[in-house]
Amino acid sequence: MLLGIEIGGTKLQACLADSHGTIHQVWRTTVDPQLQADGIRAAMRSGLPELASRLPAGQKIRGIGVGFGGPVDARTGTTIISHQIHGWEQFPLAEWLHNLLGVDAIVGNDADVAGLGEATRGAGVGYDPVFYITVGSGIGGGLILKGNIYSGCGLGAAEIGHLMVDRQGTILEHVSSGWGIQKRFAAALKAHQPNKHHAQVNVQEIANAARSGDPLAKEVLAEATDALAWGICQVAALICPRRFVIGGGVSLMGDDLFFTPVREAVSQRVFQPFAGLFDIVPAALGEEVVLYGALALAAQSAK
Repeated sequence: MLLGIEIGGTKLQACLADSHGTIHQVWRTTVDPQLQADGIRAAMRSGLPELASRLPAGQKIRGIGVGFGGPVDARTGTTIISHQIHGWEQFPLAEWLHNLLGVDAIVGNDADVAGLGEATRGAGVGYDPVFYITVGSGIGGGLILKGNIYSGCGLGAAEIGHLMVDRQGTILEHVSSGWGIQKRFAAALKAHQPNKHHAQVNVQEIANAARSGDPLAKEVLAEATDALAWGICQVAALICPRRFVIGGGVSLMGDDLFFTPVREAVSQRVFQPFAGLFDIVPAALGEEVVLYGALALAAQSAK
């Protein structure tokens, strides 16, 4: 059996699957961010052995894969930092898991691991290369080549959210992520109505306002999708993947406000010799996307 784990800021889940990657058992819990990394590790110390106790008779865990919410050193299984939770700085996660469960582990960045999941079990099956983009509170990316994560010199790669969109240092994440959209919409409201108090609104509420014709909401979302399309064009010029797969909460705005404007802007700007060589599709694996990628890593660990 294989063990897949996802470690986020407040999200923690794990699963047991067979050698074909079919999930049989899932364990999920919500952690308190105020308890920091120690709180997450405490939850894992109790939850993972309990999950392992559900193994079918005669079965054992042969490999562990982890998708971690931050940059990692994939060669050593060490987390470099979490931008949300203190206490993960230079933490030997693979070694810690081996000590806990007695099984070797492979650790990857969660966006990379999600990309691996989509490439091997989701919307990227049958395509190579696959470039995965998650557009949620932040923006992450993962390049999957011949069924493997491309991690550059070992500390990560494909960080599309950190592409600069201007010479002042604004990065794509500042414009097109959920956090960026909310911040820019709040600033636009304040600029147009400086003496009025405005309640904070989320991306879905901004999307609803745009569909109702609100000009500020439409402008902010158009800026977000336009910038994302610009980023995709840069990736296409350098890599020309066969398929872009996009997931994350912001992408759930749907075709009218997200995928259609992104595709149209890309078609207008893409390096023309590469036009038509790739497509842009929604992710398929939903809540389990990182788990499926982690299971693919676990299978590598078990070899």
